[in-house]
Amino acid sequence: MTVPQPRPAPPAVDATTLRLGYGTNGFANHRLDDALAVLADLGYDGVALTLDHDHLDPFAPGLTRRVAAVSRRLEALGLAVVIETGARFLLDPWHKHAPTLLHDDPTRRIEFLRRAVRIGADLGAEAVSFWAGVRPETVSPQSAWDRLVAGCATVLDAADAADVTLGFEPEPGMLVQDIADWRRLRAALGDPARFGITLDIGHCRCLEPWPVPQCVAEVAEHLVNVQIDDMRRGVHEHLEFGVGEIDFPPVLAALAEAGYQGLVAVELPRDSHAAPAVAARSIEFLRAAAATDRHPARALCSAPAEATPADATPAEATPADATPSEATPAEEAPVHM
Repeated sequence: MTVPQPRPAPPAVDATTLRLGYGTNGFANHRLDDALAVLADLGYDGVALTLDHDHLDPFAPGLTRRVAAVSRRLEALGLAVVIETGARFLLDPWHKHAPTLLHDDPTRRIEFLRRAVRIGADLGAEAVSFWAGVRPETVSPQSAWDRLVAGCATVLDAADAADVTLGFEPEPGMLVQDIADWRRLRAALGDPARFGITLDIGHCRCLEPWPVPQCVAEVAEHLVNVQIDDMRRGVHEHLEFGVGEIDFPPVLAALAEAGYQGLVAVELPRDSHAAPAVAARSIEFLRAAAATDRHPARALCSAPAEATPADATPAEATPADATPSEATPAEEAPVHM
């Protein structure tokens, strides 16, 4: 009888192998040039650049010139970049994130995403990330799904033409809110190679049915962008590290075992008021967590602590970038204010 051999340990994770980034939506009170300089000074390897009215507005005049200036700035500072498209009021000053691909008239959203793809190409971005949006009450589930598939196909055409990788992000409360939804969408699009996944580590804790390291393993083949933050079960609130419930050393080890080489970008959109201090604490925390020798198998075997049945998506999950007043607490995890 052959005795099963123990699974080999994953590659060591340390500060030299983990490529850390930080989301510019957490530096909303800084000029973009200043935010990039602060992050470079702190030792970050790259940025997740949210195109917004104050950070490379894709609709303001002189876009070509401004993109070229940002490209030079990134190169001078040695920063890699991914493009994020989660600006709240860029397209509609009255309604957050509107219009999405699910609205009756998604024209402005589609144009925004096309511009994001072109900007990503010009900046040499590792990925351009986007999401579905929340289904409007007046739109049926089937109509919303059909609109989403059609909109994503249009964005894919632009990405193919520009040779840009797309990372589609499942967001709690949106039409595509978990990994299973993302798989369904990718299948509906014909499983295109360019259509990868943006995985937010906090979202995995919020609502996925597996322990967080297993979420990484589930999508390793298609992982093109990672956002990282702390979170609690059933509450879509991006928290500083150590405030939520996630055990990070096994998560970082799982990313290493998956062979992921892209940016792991801190996603703390509500912390702009203290951005430099939060960014400094974040990189120190992640470096320490990466240096901790923890095998991911330990976390993969701890399903009872984190897992819920696959059909038990928390009703408390709220739309992306919810403000504290929008985040509804789960019974076991009150919102941290």
